[in-house]
Amino acid sequence: MGHGGVRLHVVETGNSAGRPILFIHGVSQSWRTWTRQMNSDLADDYRLVAMDLRGHGLSDKPGEGYAESRPWADDIDAIIQALQLDRPLLCGWSYGPLVILDYIRFYGEDALGGIDFVGGVSKLGSEEALALLTPEFLALVPGFFSTDPSENARSLESLLHLCFATKLAPEELALMLKPSLAVPPYVRQGMFSRTLDNDDLLPTLRKPVLISHGARDAVVKRMAVEQHQARVPHAQVHLMANAGHGCFWDDPAGFNQRLRSFANSQP
Repeated sequence: MGHGGVRLHVVETGNSAGRPILFIHGVSQSWRTWTRQMNSDLADDYRLVAMDLRGHGLSDKPGEGYAESRPWADDIDAIIQALQLDRPLLCGWSYGPLVILDYIRFYGEDALGGIDFVGGVSKLGSEEALALLTPEFLALVPGFFSTDPSENARSLESLLHLCFATKLAPEELALMLKPSLAVPPYVRQGMFSRTLDNDDLLPTLRKPVLISHGARDAVVKRMAVEQHQARVPHAQVHLMANAGHGCFWDDPAGFNQRLRSFANSQP
């Protein structure tokens, strides 16, 4: 149970004795985003845990609790505590780093082993935050909130095509579009209505940080990598040449190898 008694859906696989990696998806996705990690050789050595954020997938979809930091923080803490994750590596995609930083703001980073920001942002609701997002992505945002099912579906499908440098096969598109359409518009509205800036928090991070980013990202500009690296000088950067926003999907072998290396380097 997460904040306010919200039931959170979690999938686990891999080596139960290995270092835990908790995967956190982006807006309007689900744990299935991480299929190419959960079903990879990472499972030989690591305890792999993928969650559905509140409002997504098979987790509860309450009518509120998306526009504040505390519910997101409490949800992550609830999973760490319930599953007894020992120094987990938190791996968050796109919106995922915002959730990770929500957790750190309320609970600190002592219980963590490391952090991987994957095509991620750390601020919302300001001109500076908007400057980190591409015009192509911003043009789709109004459709995310539409209560017209057709407009909503067009925007969400267009987002998926924007997220990946390689064209999705029909079955891959269906894998991601179905859970995306199942997320109520009010959930996305709440998530995007937040105004927050983690520039004060980033320089305080002491645990290892990896910044993973596709060189062909058509959603989050590379400027975000530069800003994060400037504020977290000890962060490692993995710039993936032939990958887009969903770099873990476009180049799973390269992503998984670097994630393995990062995890193995932690004490």
